[in-house]
Amino acid sequence: MPSASGAAKPKAPSISHSAALIEDLTAHKTAALRIELANNPDVALVAVVHAMLLSVAYPYNSEQSALQLSLTHEPLEPSMKDAESCKGLSAFNDLADNYGHHLPGNPADLFDWLLEQPQDMVLMLLAFGAAHSVNAVEKKFTDRKKGIEQANQLGRALEVNMPDWFETTGDSYFKHVNRTTIELTVAEARGSEAELSVRAAAKKSEAVTIADRLIAGSGWIPAPVRIASAEAEQLGAESITEDEQFPQAAE
Repeated sequence: MPSASGAAKPKAPSISHSAALIEDLTAHKTAALRIELANNPDVALVAVVHAMLLSVAYPYNSEQSALQLSLTHEPLEPSMKDAESCKGLSAFNDLADNYGHHLPGNPADLFDWLLEQPQDMVLMLLAFGAAHSVNAVEKKFTDRKKGIEQANQLGRALEVNMPDWFETTGDSYFKHVNRTTIELTVAEARGSEAELSVRAAAKKSEAVTIADRLIAGSGWIPAPVRIASAEAEQLGAESITEDEQFPQAAE
């Protein structure tokens, strides 16, 4: 028979809540957090950047943000024929490395670290995080047609000059199109006499070499890589509408 000293001590009373009540109470907590965050843009900025960076700068961590924000980062290398030559990709990777040296090593420290940073730095990190999610890649089958179109609006707001980032050469373009396209692009960029020089080439490889030489320094780039003007987009939209209204005429 156990001694009195060895008897199990009665369990101390404790407050307990059912799962349903916890859900109810934390919904009230969430409502308060939402209105307070809505009225505090400084902390909201930090919270959004924190959620973004957990995804893009610490991709394998188990930390989570209270904000249910999702950011999709689509790798570009699989869509490129020569990713190593892409100026934009190289510059972005260098920027990521630079920020990586400044961010805290432990993602659990990120929120407090962001609170201590000047707002200019937080805004730069916001831009860095948001940039990961930009996707204007037009694949053969896509459900992002409107998003791809909006990328032109984004490019105009950023005043992007695409010839700074893409150079039309034999390797980057002419090798990958047919003879007719080579001739027409040279005509568009340099005129009809230049087109005749390409047309006179006996082989496609010669046409590529000639086109490469003629286009060099012109700043000409293919339509898919251009930032379309608002007027061009409007004309394109009107053309699509007409095709939908008069499908037989479009055939």
